[in-house]
Amino acid sequence: MNYKIRGIIKVSLIFSLVLLTSFSFAQTPNWQGAQWIWQQEDGPSNTWMSFRKTVTLNEVPKQVEALVSVDSKFWLWINGEMVLFEGGLSRGPSQAGEWDRKNKITPANSWFETVNIQPYLKKGENTIAILVWYWGRETHKGTHIDSKKGGLLFSANIGDQKVVSDASWKAIQHPGYDNTIEPASKATVQFSVKYDAQNAMNDWSDKAWYTADFSDATWPSAIEKGIAGTAPWYNLEPNIVPHLINHGLEDYTNVADLKLPYISEGKTIICKLPFNKQITPYLEIEAKAGDTIFITTDNRLNRINATYITKEGTQSFESFSWMNGHEVRYTIPKGVKVKALKYRWMTVGEMVGEFEVSDPFYSRLWSMGNNTLFVCARDNFMDCPDRERALWIGDVADQTGYIFYSMDNAGRQLLKKAILQTMSFNENGVIGALGPLRVRELVAQSLQFIAQCVWPYYLNTGDKETLEKVYPYMYGYLALFPMQENGLPEYRKGKSPDSWDWVDWGVKNTIDSEPIQAAFYYLALNEAKKMAEVLGKKDDIKWYSNRMETMKPAFDKAYWKNGFYSTNPESLKDDRANAIAIVSGIAKPEYYNQIVDNVLIPNRFSSPHFEWIAEEAMCMAGRSKESLERMKDQYQSQVDKKEMTTLYEMFPNGGSYNHAWNAPNTILSKYIAGVAPTKLAWSEYEIMPTLLHFSTLKKTIPTVKGNIVIDIEVKESVYAMNLVSPENTVAIIGIPKTGKKIEKVFVNGKSIWENGKSKKQLKGIEFDNEDLKYLKFRVQAGAWKVKADYK
Repeated sequence: MNYKIRGIIKVSLIFSLVLLTSFSFAQTPNWQGAQWIWQQEDGPSNTWMSFRKTVTLNEVPKQVEALVSVDSKFWLWINGEMVLFEGGLSRGPSQAGEWDRKNKITPANSWFETVNIQPYLKKGENTIAILVWYWGRETHKGTHIDSKKGGLLFSANIGDQKVVSDASWKAIQHPGYDNTIEPASKATVQFSVKYDAQNAMNDWSDKAWYTADFSDATWPSAIEKGIAGTAPWYNLEPNIVPHLINHGLEDYTNVADLKLPYISEGKTIICKLPFNKQITPYLEIEAKAGDTIFITTDNRLNRINATYITKEGTQSFESFSWMNGHEVRYTIPKGVKVKALKYRWMTVGEMVGEFEVSDPFYSRLWSMGNNTLFVCARDNFMDCPDRERALWIGDVADQTGYIFYSMDNAGRQLLKKAILQTMSFNENGVIGALGPLRVRELVAQSLQFIAQCVWPYYLNTGDKETLEKVYPYMYGYLALFPMQENGLPEYRKGKSPDSWDWVDWGVKNTIDSEPIQAAFYYLALNEAKKMAEVLGKKDDIKWYSNRMETMKPAFDKAYWKNGFYSTNPESLKDDRANAIAIVSGIAKPEYYNQIVDNVLIPNRFSSPHFEWIAEEAMCMAGRSKESLERMKDQYQSQVDKKEMTTLYEMFPNGGSYNHAWNAPNTILSKYIAGVAPTKLAWSEYEIMPTLLHFSTLKKTIPTVKGNIVIDIEVKESVYAMNLVSPENTVAIIGIPKTGKKIEKVFVNGKSIWENGKSKKQLKGIEFDNEDLKYLKFRVQAGAWKVKADYK
């Protein structure tokens, strides 16, 4: 069958399956007849609803897990003790029906959480209290699909007792929260908070509404809205990302300078964070009723703020709508006694990855990149945590390069969520670059996502199940590109009504879009071919191979002019086009040095979105020294700003000051530290450092097998490396020659190599091979001390 026709048929079949079936993550659990509950009104938007249920227990079982689903967020207390601070996710795990483009309706399933509540239960009466925040809106750049109805669904088996959400629960709209305030921005789905403590639901003894002693006798009963599976919430799918880590209330770094407690003079109080964080601000004060306190951050693009109206006496407040910045700023009226100012930091997993070298510039740059990654991750990976919090899949592809060098399992699961969501929301085979709210096609980002996100995810995790689910969508998208007579795919601007023929910011009028798209397409074919090989798709493998074999000479013929250009090379020497030509493998290796010398060294047109690709191309060309020099030139002004701990959207310092597509960490980890998996899920990996002027290098990599810890020190005649390699791994360690002869090698104090020959082998280590750059050994899991003497 003609490959083009076969591709069209396959795309149509895939699209039909999307319409007929839900892209389900897992089987829906038994909710035991639990009802979605709310107040009589379906909303309104920005509503904070309080729910309570009292349960009497004769005994507490050893294990009790509760299932909870909401639109949009929830906070859970049992017997007045906080169990989970901010559960729930922005809606849209998978498409539950056909997207109605005319009415802009995207039916979507809902997430649910599994929460261990056993430690909080006791014999006798137990009070379950849940605060639910219903956003009730969508934005043009959002990743949240509004169900149009606020709701809470709860189910737990406590021994033989079944506890489910139904009309026996009490529910009331929290009167302290003002839901009439305007949205924070057109692009951010979350609202700021305005809270009037004079309307707080406390009893005569000032017991909070979520405590066990509070009386809810006057509260109305919850209104039942339908069982699990009911529209508009549809099926319930498990949140595959671990709960956010609650680091608790912490002091600001300048707490000593604040000289608390003190009486406010009405001036803005600047509280400093150790670095740019996602935080919820907290205060304890003593005030008269009716004073207004305003809380924001130093971030000029911050859209989330908090307004607190005081009651009489001593009181505390925490704004649950998170914001970010380097400073938190409290404007507190004159005469208010300020007793404490704190913040709560929440993270997706732990910041496990580390990179430190003897040159402080690159250590600090890696740290800034790491902070940028974490501040751009929560419900989803996002482009920035302030302006829009949107899941642009090109940004996710950039983040993917260093997620595996920085984040623990929570980061890997968040990436899995991004992949599954992106693929589940498509239309006529088109993979949308901004999801999941609408299918907006940005061709370069869709190709980049296939090439630089999905395959690396599989290689690093070994998650074949996810690969099997998403593979047909990738093939379907690649089949949308008809081949031209010249051997190259037809340039695609995007077919959806709101598609965007965008490639990069950077220097205007320098983007050479045609070779960029062609090279990304070639790379996507190559990575999809690897997936087809894993999945045994023989016909697909042949299809990819045929296209790649046709494209490579055609690309060279169409664009090579001592660099790759689609038009006049004198006016359009695009570093992006030439960098991706190397990275994709479509450029001949004999061209590499010409590309580096003629294009990548003199031209700096890219934004950070493409900058790391240019740096990777230089490393692949064997020009790591020039890559680091370019990196330093591009990021120097940001690193020099000692008050900054994250990286900007544009060079030198434009746009958001924390933007996800900065990925110098990928280069520093993969090429300078030289650490990368060589077999599935880090079962085998290599350490081939390119140390250049660095005399020390320390690296921690959080892999699916466990943490890899590396400590390297280089002196004039000695190379020393300490390695801790986790169980079920094999490491290929390369001792750099750096133009010198390696005379002796010692491992754990025993000589294993001398004068060019391998000596008696030590258990767990063996000689692998030798090339012009490295002497290589293969080591099993464990702790190793390697020392090489140079002559």
